[in-house]
Amino acid sequence: MMRSVTGRLMLLDTASLYFRAYFGVPESVRAPDGTPVNAVRGLLDFIDRLVKDHRPGHLVACMDADWRPQWRVELIPSYKAHRVAREQAAGPDEEEVPDTLSPQVPVIEAVLDALGIARVGVERYEADDVIGTFTARAEGPVDIVTGDRDLYQLVDDARGVRVLYPLKGVGTLQVTDEAVLREKYGVDGRGYADLALLRGDPSDGLPGVPGIGEKTAAKLLAEFGDLAGILAAVDDRQAKLTPSQRKRLDGARPYLAVAPAVVRVADDVPLPDVDTVLPRAPRDPAALESLAARWGLGGSLQRLLTTLSG
Repeated sequence: MMRSVTGRLMLLDTASLYFRAYFGVPESVRAPDGTPVNAVRGLLDFIDRLVKDHRPGHLVACMDADWRPQWRVELIPSYKAHRVAREQAAGPDEEEVPDTLSPQVPVIEAVLDALGIARVGVERYEADDVIGTFTARAEGPVDIVTGDRDLYQLVDDARGVRVLYPLKGVGTLQVTDEAVLREKYGVDGRGYADLALLRGDPSDGLPGVPGIGEKTAAKLLAEFGDLAGILAAVDDRQAKLTPSQRKRLDGARPYLAVAPAVVRVADDVPLPDVDTVLPRAPRDPAALESLAARWGLGGSLQRLLTTLSG
């Protein structure tokens, strides 16, 4: 279920943003008891700036209910493997997160809930998949706020889908549309996933095709259209592939058979029935007041409340 969204929808890749807040705001920003709250306050400042600058009618904080879904790991075992802090017998493996960030995540969740900002995570799926599904079902324009380039694959000028990519905090955002993608990568939104799986991504444990870097992948996609066209060219001796390209791509067929399901974000996640309208007043003022006092949220929270009510 998903309620109709016809105005501008802003989707936050929440973990991406609170990681950036954590590393961008000094750890000297602390609660009255001395607990660091730099990620909490930094994220509130991010949201305040985003709402001020872009005025969305709807806002969803998308969460990683499962940051490393087993169905992706079964296809590519190296997927995010280097980021596992502890394997779990039941449920998602524990992700490596800085010691002073982990305790801030429940605070972030509680503050978002008290504010009334929709917060959505779905079991067995990453935030990217939640974002992909909201985007697929939206009837109006969509702004995706993320520091993860994987979501460039959702950019679609015809539907008004763009990615706001933070270059420095959220004060400097790269507004990523198809023109930006073509200039930087030589592909449009639909081609970005194929580019990513061909070149690989060490940060996600995706091996890519050995010897096929970003520029070569872009040239192959320009020549043959998509991954299916490239693989058809491998089988066509008349196609304009060098012997080494043909050999590398042919040898990578087992990887290329499963990589699309891992790299492409899902667009069929079972979303909950959630009110995505940007709140003008807190859903739970008493809870928010208690959280503000307990964690010393001060000006960051007040600025956001003022922006929401304006």
